[in-house]
Amino acid sequence: MRTLFPIVLLFWSAMVFASDDAENDALEPLNRAIFSINDSLDQTIAAPMARAYSNITPDPIQQGIANVFSNLEELTSAANNGLQGKLEGFVYGAGRFLINSTIGMAGFFDAADKLFEMPKDEPEDFGQTLAVWGIGEGPYVVIPFLGPSSIRDAPSRFFDTFTNPLRYHSNVSLRNSMTGMSLLSARAGLLGVEDLVSGDEYIFVRDIYRQRRSYLVKDGAIEDDFGEDDDY
Repeated sequence: MRTLFPIVLLFWSAMVFASDDAENDALEPLNRAIFSINDSLDQTIAAPMARAYSNITPDPIQQGIANVFSNLEELTSAANNGLQGKLEGFVYGAGRFLINSTIGMAGFFDAADKLFEMPKDEPEDFGQTLAVWGIGEGPYVVIPFLGPSSIRDAPSRFFDTFTNPLRYHSNVSLRNSMTGMSLLSARAGLLGVEDLVSGDEYIFVRDIYRQRRSYLVKDGAIEDDFGEDDDY
């Protein structure tokens, strides 16, 4: 294992610093195969479970559950804001987490927004932090069971788990149940999105993912045709 690690690290570094061209999908044949498997699993398992959950769970409860997991992500956003040198974002995210974890009953209610007019900011993750530090995106990749990502962003999912309070809960069974619930809640929130897909589904998902990541990395600053930045 110790001899394999440097090889993997070297491969990852080479891929990350590869071209960030918009057409950089060097792994497309493999990506398409994984995408197809993911889609089949989603249609046969995840989507039916999400529809059942959505049908039997009242909307306010669904929203509350989604709020709980969104609140847990506030610490990740706050930490990455700090790593990017955004002190205001760090304080804002930490403040939202503190308010919602207490007054908001573990985040079930978004008290920070409702009571203190502190709406949730766009999320920050370690992949965005690496981008701010100058690390290239590298080729697009599709991760088994998880979906679209990139060579830069894929390992970042692991690093972000260290800022999720669930990771440190001593009850493994509860921790796993909460993780499963978060995935179910997230999938339920995407019901109907597939109706918006047009043309080649693989390319559609890839392009939407890349556009979203670019938007997040640039904090919503989109360069227009005249070279000026407009914030949305």
